[in-house]
Amino acid sequence: MVRFASFYDTGQPVISFELFPPKTAEGMKALFVHLKELVACRPAYITCTYGAGGSSRERTLDVLAAVHKNHPEIPLASHLTCIGSSVEQLRSFIVQAREIGITHIVALRGDLPKGEENYSPPPDGLHYANELVSLIKTKFPDMGISVGGYPETHPEAPSTAADIENLKRKVDAGADFIVTQLFFDNADYFRFRDRCDDAGISVPIIPGILPLTNLAQAGHIVSMCNAHLSSRLVKRLEVYKDDKEGQHAVGVYYAARQAEELIAQGVPGIHFYVLNKSRATVDICRSLALFTPVD
Repeated sequence: MVRFASFYDTGQPVISFELFPPKTAEGMKALFVHLKELVACRPAYITCTYGAGGSSRERTLDVLAAVHKNHPEIPLASHLTCIGSSVEQLRSFIVQAREIGITHIVALRGDLPKGEENYSPPPDGLHYANELVSLIKTKFPDMGISVGGYPETHPEAPSTAADIENLKRKVDAGADFIVTQLFFDNADYFRFRDRCDDAGISVPIIPGILPLTNLAQAGHIVSMCNAHLSSRLVKRLEVYKDDKEGQHAVGVYYAARQAEELIAQGVPGIHFYVLNKSRATVDICRSLALFTPVD
């Protein structure tokens, strides 16, 4: 079974992509048109997320099964959240995932149900991602595990120090590497990496990058992940507020510069949030010599 962590042992940065399950047949068809272009960029692996509370969990498996059928050479990972699920449900999902060729789990707590400040898990359920990591490590030791990290601190964390302590619990429970939430200022990643190092976290920390090519997305992105938007990026997008191609060019340029600086500073890889589209990410890959796609 492929161990994803081994991709980060070569000394050469690699790329990976994150998909989400489309809600319609048309969306699924469009995804595989874009996937053909993304695969040409030679990603080390591809992941797929799902909706809050596992609302699209079965569609996630459907997407990954289809990706595996069409591109069996690409290792796959599925997101898995513990919120709202019993241990038996979590085990069942992992068994199904293994049966369709998934070799890695992105282990997450998941979003709390709306309006439930004092959430209680179901009987035989889990509270936190570190418990999910421990479950996978114990019951499915052949599965790889990654966890999420927040360069700008998790919005629910009482402090940055507490957030790093929580991340260390996930790593100590058996996570192979960390993939960060998206960010738009590389200084946030570098500070986060230093804090992890000071805390004794030694696994690879993979920066997550989103090419922001649409000004209308900006407010949604901020509310969704609590990321700070660079004023420089926003101002440049605003120059082309009535020009989609101009916004695309700005977003690609900005994300490519982010990736270039991160690679120069020794990151082990770049994880792209592609939003089920290919054009921006492929343009970035083509602009960086290390990621030149195969024609």
